[in-house]
Amino acid sequence: MHKKGFRVALCALLLALSDPVQAQQPGKVARIGYLDDGSASGSAELLDDFRKQLTRFNWIEGKNLHIEYRYGEGIGAIRLAELADELVRLKMDVIVVEATSAALAAKKATSTIPIVMTGVGDPVAQGLITSLARPGGNITGISSFAPELAGKRVEIIKEVLPKSTRIGVITGGGGRGADLQVKTMRDVAAALGLKLEVVGASSDTEKLVSAFQAAVRERVDAIITTTGPGNFGQRKRIIALAANYKLPAIYPQKEFVEDDGLLSYGTDRRESYRRAAVYVDKILRGTKPADLPVERPIKFEFLINLKVAKQIGLTIPPNVLVRADKVIR
Repeated sequence: MHKKGFRVALCALLLALSDPVQAQQPGKVARIGYLDDGSASGSAELLDDFRKQLTRFNWIEGKNLHIEYRYGEGIGAIRLAELADELVRLKMDVIVVEATSAALAAKKATSTIPIVMTGVGDPVAQGLITSLARPGGNITGISSFAPELAGKRVEIIKEVLPKSTRIGVITGGGGRGADLQVKTMRDVAAALGLKLEVVGASSDTEKLVSAFQAAVRERVDAIITTTGPGNFGQRKRIIALAANYKLPAIYPQKEFVEDDGLLSYGTDRRESYRRAAVYVDKILRGTKPADLPVERPIKFEFLINLKVAKQIGLTIPPNVLVRADKVIR
């Protein structure tokens, strides 16, 4: 081979082996939009894991990555729609959505910009994707078992408190995802002979205090919180109020129990955000959302805090205790 031909072939080989994004668009800053129905405080810890995971793929905020954050503050669907439209006008490369309401707003706003879910309960039933294996369209990411797990928490609290008759629910501020969880909890509660009362929301401190006051007035035997950034961000206040009123409570994430909550059963939301970062990386490097199957969690964790149980004078039945993945003594 002539020297000139060899140099051309070598250059072509090196180009093919190099990073596809950097090779095709040197110096380009990737633009991600983040849409959340809640507040910045509710998802701050989760987004920290998301960004850390992106740095492992050499996407660094402020260097070759820019993220636009938009929060609905629990105001409702109209506000979420406005924020989704705003991200579309800003021409994001990818839009990452937290939960069902944000996903629905983003889907309505664009059919071309890739959308990555961080944990939507039954996205097929919501009309977001065609199927988990072949999502089709511009949406993929992480699904969840949020409604099913909400029902499971009702079953667990009934086992822990077999004589209970009334259960109070605290939502994170509403939204389609919370509505689906409450519906499932009502169905399970009715089958167990329980009355379910939505006592309030955690969208701000005043409403949260009012929710616990309502729980006391309604004489509920225990509290269940829905999954979502609102409750996650307010978890320390929720835990403190539950302790103050000596109300047994079961939560969706292990962090609640690690912060002195009584019980938790659910998936690892931090891992969902880390997995969402994997999807974002693949999309930024050229993979189409339609070609990325939607993932569902495969690990569920049940935690019990016996210190808290003792403080509120509660004995955890042995048949429940032996099923725990982690017991804090």
